[in-house]
Amino acid sequence: MNKKVIPNLSRKKLSNIPLSDRCKSIILGSILGDSMLKIYSGYKNARLSMRHSIIQQDYFIWKAEQMAEISSPGSSLITNPSGFSKNNKLLFQSRALESLTEIHDITYKKNVINIKRSWLNHLTPLSLMVWWLDDGSIVGGGTKGMFCTHGFSKESNEMLIDYLKAVWDIDARMGTTTGKTGPLYYIGLSTPSLIKLLMLIMPHIPVKSMIYKAHIRYKDELLQQRWISTMKENMKHIIVENDIVRYGIKKEKEIKF
Repeated sequence: MNKKVIPNLSRKKLSNIPLSDRCKSIILGSILGDSMLKIYSGYKNARLSMRHSIIQQDYFIWKAEQMAEISSPGSSLITNPSGFSKNNKLLFQSRALESLTEIHDITYKKNVINIKRSWLNHLTPLSLMVWWLDDGSIVGGGTKGMFCTHGFSKESNEMLIDYLKAVWDIDARMGTTTGKTGPLYYIGLSTPSLIKLLMLIMPHIPVKSMIYKAHIRYKDELLQQRWISTMKENMKHIIVENDIVRYGIKKEKEIKF
């Protein structure tokens, strides 16, 4: 892969916030996905909140453990179902911290995420992994990818697409679906682009229950076996012999593009 040179970020404000690089990488990936930073009424500092379905419990527990430096003993709890899902939800809420306020001030504007290249440059393969596990899906019959970026504007989606190309040499394009109040946008990945992304993130996928997020499904048996071998090699930290059969297939919502 012909990856472009990432700018030197060592003197940037985000690099010098007093949290571990790993924690910051996960936070940045999470706010693109299923988490948010928010300064609540009556508080001076921001908190990180994330919510997952209980069927993603292993992934939720891993993520909460990685962010121990911003959590408290009561940060993780189970809540009642909400929205269209009938499953209980797992909720994480961090402590209100000055370090999170600093990240919030860089990545948000008026408590709404503000997609800017200046902070996207701080994303790492670990960040991309979290973003993909949160909001990515393998679609198109099992050979294409999609980031569900419905909550972002057209301009923000365009910026994310430009970032993926400039920094990681991943070609992506924007697609639309119809929402109640107008068009909703998503980022689509062709098979070659999906492969590039998965090769970056597979070594970081932390739990077996999320293997399906990396399982491209080819109709050609030879191609399928080659990809399974690639998965085993790049996720050998979690995969044993039958894990791909057991965890590797989950039906995603089909969106054709």
